[in-house]
Amino acid sequence: MEAMRSTWTDSRLDEFKNRVDERLDSLDKRLGELSARLDNLSNRVDGLQHTMVHGFIAIMVAMFTGFIGLAGLILTQV
Repeated sequence: MEAMRSTWTDSRLDEFKNRVDERLDSLDKRLGELSARLDNLSNRVDGLQHTMVHGFIAIMVAMFTGFIGLAGLILTQV
């Protein structure tokens, strides 16, 4: 087994810095891709939510119209 080095030379520190920079750049790239995916997902969920609200309003209008029609029918038969 290699003996552990107790000192860091300038070239080793430069190499370490370059590797850290490369890994951080890679991480930034992956986080950017993830952010784009999350934005897309958020837009899709927002669209679904709008569709559900419009559907709910349409069902309520249909029910209200039906109840008013039924009440009108009952009142005219008396």
